[in-house]
Amino acid sequence: MTPTRTRALDAAIDLVGTEGLRSLTHARVDERADLPKGTTSNYFRTRAALLTGTLGAIVEREMSEVGVLAPTSADDLVDALCRLIDYTTVANRTVTAARLVLFLEASHDPALREALARGRTAMEASTVSAFHRLGARDPQTAATAVMACAEGVILHRIARRDTTDPRPTFDLVVRAALS
Repeated sequence: MTPTRTRALDAAIDLVGTEGLRSLTHARVDERADLPKGTTSNYFRTRAALLTGTLGAIVEREMSEVGVLAPTSADDLVDALCRLIDYTTVANRTVTAARLVLFLEASHDPALREALARGRTAMEASTVSAFHRLGARDPQTAATAVMACAEGVILHRIARRDTTDPRPTFDLVVRAALS
């Protein structure tokens, strides 16, 4: 990815994550990224292309930053999940807020749904593998349950600024999946 395209996408993520979907225009991205007028539209001809590009950049960034779950015990998995929640809702809050905004937009847009599905599939595969390694009876269902919990906690932390400790919830779900 070119540095200019990266700057445009970083600015787009920041706009959506801090000001919402209505703030995402080619002109606002150019302004936020300190790029000459028209630069963003050279990379993303339509608003739909800009939305898809922004979500693709979020998924790519999150997958490279989050990594693979490789726990050796239930406690390790709970710790990893809590670190993931803290990372996504504190250090990476703006990116996560942008992803959630685009998550809702994906209900109307098949291209966005496809981009979201790629990230979800990768994260789910890592979680299934973790549960398989830990001996869960049904790693797929366990992963689905943990991911649903994680998505709910993330949503509440971003939208409601909820600071409830996720550890008891993850501990319950992980241990139930492994019993």
